[in-house]
Amino acid sequence: MLSRRSGDRAVGVTMTDVTSADFSVVVFREDDAWEAELLPAALTENLDGLIHALRQQPSIGGTIGLAAVGDDFFVALRVIGSQVSLFLSDLTASVDWPLARQVLDYLDIPVPEDDDDLDQVFPAGDLSIFADLGIDEMELGALSGDLDMYPYEVLEAVARRLGFGPALSRALDGLDGPDRLDGVDDPDEFDGLDGALDR
Repeated sequence: MLSRRSGDRAVGVTMTDVTSADFSVVVFREDDAWEAELLPAALTENLDGLIHALRQQPSIGGTIGLAAVGDDFFVALRVIGSQVSLFLSDLTASVDWPLARQVLDYLDIPVPEDDDDLDQVFPAGDLSIFADLGIDEMELGALSGDLDMYPYEVLEAVARRLGFGPALSRALDGLDGPDRLDGVDDPDEFDGLDGALDR
């Protein structure tokens, strides 16, 4: 599997600048409805801060965290009580990006060496993180490995599949960039997942 956009990344160079393509959100249930709130962009570099933000948010059935970093990767989190589940879309991003490296440290997975094969995409963490909500391991693996989708697009697909697409869209309204999920009122309208799985 080829890297998503490995040509845009200098191996061995640590990327720390937060751009408009970086975002993190907390997703939670309130009064039996999904809600999402944008978190400070600095948390796209701080796993401990992300986990703390999720724990601070009251929710029915735990909280979900989603973070996208540039064109390179995304992180999904779930906090239910004292339990924290993590999924990293591409472990090779840990060579360049602090958040990806922190996720591997949390999971006790070694950071790839510079001479390892960094031209492939390898997910890490809990592929079944959303299985009880409707996305199984195969679906999440297919989405995270889809080289035609940017990280934010994968997270939008996940949000639609899980039923909080409109809530995520509202949370991201303040970000620069293309319109996202406009007009999606019914989460069942998402029809791009089958195509992602077929590739």
